[in-house]
Amino acid sequence: MEKIINIIESIAHEKGLKMSEAKEAVSTALIRTAQKVFGEEYDYAVQIDEKSKELNLFQKVLVVGDDDERLAENGEEGEKYIALSEAREADAEVEVGDEITYQLSLDNMGRTAAAILYRELEFHIQRLLEQNIFEKYKEKIGEMISAPVTRVDSEQNTYLEYREVQAILPMKSRIKGEKFKPGDTVKAVIRRVYIDKKLGMQIEVSRTTPKFLEKLLELQVPEIKDELVVIHTAARIPGERAKIALSAVTPNVDPVGATVGTKGVRINAVSQELHGENIDCIEYSSIPEKFIARAMSPAIISAVRIEGEKAIVTLPTDQKSKAIGKSGINIRLASMLTGFEIELQELGGGGSGETTTGGTAQSNPDALKALFGE
Repeated sequence: MEKIINIIESIAHEKGLKMSEAKEAVSTALIRTAQKVFGEEYDYAVQIDEKSKELNLFQKVLVVGDDDERLAENGEEGEKYIALSEAREADAEVEVGDEITYQLSLDNMGRTAAAILYRELEFHIQRLLEQNIFEKYKEKIGEMISAPVTRVDSEQNTYLEYREVQAILPMKSRIKGEKFKPGDTVKAVIRRVYIDKKLGMQIEVSRTTPKFLEKLLELQVPEIKDELVVIHTAARIPGERAKIALSAVTPNVDPVGATVGTKGVRINAVSQELHGENIDCIEYSSIPEKFIARAMSPAIISAVRIEGEKAIVTLPTDQKSKAIGKSGINIRLASMLTGFEIELQELGGGGSGETTTGGTAQSNPDALKALFGE
């Protein structure tokens, strides 16, 4: 025990822990050991002498009146309470309710206690490391990683080796048709960090979230990385189509042109990573009517009327199929991008003609999460 402080310093340095955290873990381990050796019914305290580098264990005893019934609870292994008269033999100024401490000999704890202490130290240091790693990666939610595949389980969940942790890419968070094998390098964004009771800390990553699209664009488009072009919002149906709203911080930068790149080279590189996902780049507007009209591209819109959280979009009959898109994909993405439930009204309908709504994205977000894996 005379070398315990040196051991603590070594542990802290090797594991990248703060000295105060390592000391707290050792103190907790020693108290747990004392509870198992001497009894959990007693209170203990640990004191670390910084000068002598000694670690001392104390048992805390409560001072009670001489006729207090709790004195009978003291066991053979030690005292939990001490009578006032007995306590005053050591300290004349002690009063009922005070706590006094007795130093316990660590040398006499025996080999069994040493083995218990070793296991407790291992457990508490490991929990401390996991908590530190958890806090570290919790701050990285939304960031992109690139890591090799270590294995794919029977449920097609893909496991990645990322720095000192293992990340999992669930099947639901893969783009449809994707398959990975050990040795492949996979890009994904950190979606959530959590602690599993059996498996410990887990990092879940995703390739289907709109944030993944944003991070890929940031890699390909220097103007986005340098914050000359701002991504306001993005919507995806993974592997099929996406829409992204952009704006420039200065008038001399074309946000859509910069993102698409010469002959589409930048946007095509992102699309290739997303297995051919078709990406519509739209210039953002703070005017909802204008933003919704742009989001309905490639359809040409005649007018937009806002009614609460609903947008009534009027358009020529020949533009209706473009506005809806294959299997309703265009109107759904526009609704997801703008946050409005979109209802189509053909020009000349007068409010009584045929209408089509694309409100699923706004009225039932849980259904979309289940459908798109986010």
